Amino acid sequence: MNLPPRRHRLAAAASLVLLACAVHAQTTDPAAPTSPAPVIERSAPAKPAIRPRAVAAKAAAEPAPQPSALTADLFYEILMGEMTTRSGDPGSGYALVLDAARRLRDGKLFQRAVEIALQSRSGDAALAAARAWQETLPASRDARRIELQILIALNRIGETVEPLRAEVAATSQIERPLLMAVIARNYSRATDKKLAASVVEQALSDELKNPVTGGLAWATAGRLRLNAGDASGALEAARKGQDIDPASDAPAALALEMIDPGQPLAEPIVTRFLNNNPKAAPDLRIAYARVLVENRRFADAATQLQALTTQRPELPEPWLLLGSLQMQAKQDAAAETSLKRFIELTASPAKDAGDAVDRKRTVSQAYFALSQLAERRKDFTAAERWLSRVDGADEIVAAQTRRAALLARQGKLPQARELIRALPERTADDKKQKFLAEVQLLRDAKQYQAAYDMLAQASAAAPDDADLVYDQSMVAEKLNRLDDMERLLRRLIELKPDNQNAYNALGYSFADRKIRLDEARTLIQKAVQLAPDDPFIADSLGWVEFRLGNTNEAIRILEAAYKTRPDPEIGAHFGEVLWSTGQKDRAITIWKEALLSDAENETLQETLKRLRVKP
Repeated sequence: MNLPPRRHRLAAAASLVLLACAVHAQTTDPAAPTSPAPVIERSAPAKPAIRPRAVAAKAAAEPAPQPSALTADLFYEILMGEMTTRSGDPGSGYALVLDAARRLRDGKLFQRAVEIALQSRSGDAALAAARAWQETLPASRDARRIELQILIALNRIGETVEPLRAEVAATSQIERPLLMAVIARNYSRATDKKLAASVVEQALSDELKNPVTGGLAWATAGRLRLNAGDASGALEAARKGQDIDPASDAPAALALEMIDPGQPLAEPIVTRFLNNNPKAAPDLRIAYARVLVENRRFADAATQLQALTTQRPELPEPWLLLGSLQMQAKQDAAAETSLKRFIELTASPAKDAGDAVDRKRTVSQAYFALSQLAERRKDFTAAERWLSRVDGADEIVAAQTRRAALLARQGKLPQARELIRALPERTADDKKQKFLAEVQLLRDAKQYQAAYDMLAQASAAAPDDADLVYDQSMVAEKLNRLDDMERLLRRLIELKPDNQNAYNALGYSFADRKIRLDEARTLIQKAVQLAPDDPFIADSLGWVEFRLGNTNEAIRILEAAYKTRPDPEIGAHFGEVLWSTGQKDRAITIWKEALLSDAENETLQETLKRLRVKP
């Protein structure tokens, strides 16, 4: 039978309260008293039936249920509190529930009062309930934690020192790392970040001096200093943490975040930990290797990964990263060994669905890399075999694109284009990527006119598509249609004034042809402003300085660019500038390195042919 709406709400509220009462009778707050309390009067129970001795003995062994402290008046008070809250008067409901919580000394009712206050967006009332909970049940950690959370949310950071200190003291050593992570995350949201860092350090004052906890505590304090913009203070905290607890990886993890040319003292903290604890924290060593790769320090990254694969050969990820670096360094045999080892180590079943997805993606990366290695040695059959093992919708599209490139390299351009055209088009972006992949096939095959015609037709249909305009300008250069190239690049600058590639390409074109050199430098300097860390744009700037006769400046710029990215085209320019100053032996060394990287690079080959050099 359906209840009328009002009676239905009343029944629902009563059910909630009855459930709360049942919970209260069975699981009270750990700090609540266990002595008997008044109970609701009941009729006398019937005389129990005689039971078998075994059952009776078992019953005698079980503790008798504790009587509930819930009286009829308190039951009614809780019921009315829930009903008034649901009827749109949370203030009254909060007061009733909080009063019942005090009288019953029940943590769950205190928590309910906090919830009512928060739902009505009354932070002060929520804090009052949490503090009443603390006063009534001083040993309740839940009360203290909720008080801390509310104080932080209210941005009353200065009031959190003592509750935070008490919470840290009550946390076991095994739980400390998780607690410290929570502290750093929660206090980082404070408006006054310097105050937050100061308060946490006050609360952790005992931990900072303890050799067992000092490393972790100083790392937490340092993270909050860093969040407050105090990088030097964060670095000092990492150093102090490492000094007091050299075995803790937390200070090194903090220092790892600060590795930068502007912070030369950060990296030694990381390397000191790794050198003193070679078998500890493999994740930290992997993260350090990734930072080295981001900073183009490929040899240093490979050294770290080789150490890790020696110490922990059962870990898959370092083998994949090492194989990628070896492949980039043209150490093809070593790269193949590393990549195959990675595949072997990932053959075991995945832990869960998420792990299975990640594993499929990384294994596909290994298959692609092995295919590329086979392609380098012109073993197209092996390259195709590796590609055939790639699985997954997105990965299969990439695999088909690589298959098309393999066909084109074997002189089967029509079949390659058909393979690209047969790829599925789930979105407009898929369609565009297919188109650009086909254009790239034509460019790689030096079919520049066909590529230009495709791009011109697509640009006519979408004249504001910056990608199409840029690609068309680059193909126009290959066709020596330099006026078209300039027109297209200036159009791109109109469309995308912050596109560094447009400024760089136009400026480099002028510099390479030794025309309009002042304008070329202005254009390239604009590109440098937009992308100051791009080594290819730095290469263009060095090249235009060379054309302007500023040889020493050109060498400085090109040497830094080549160190950052030892690309064969940058090497070709760097070597030519060295050659022009009489540093021929050094130039030849640079060119030999560039040839090892890519012997077919057009700029490198043109430079060597023009200067009549055979390194």
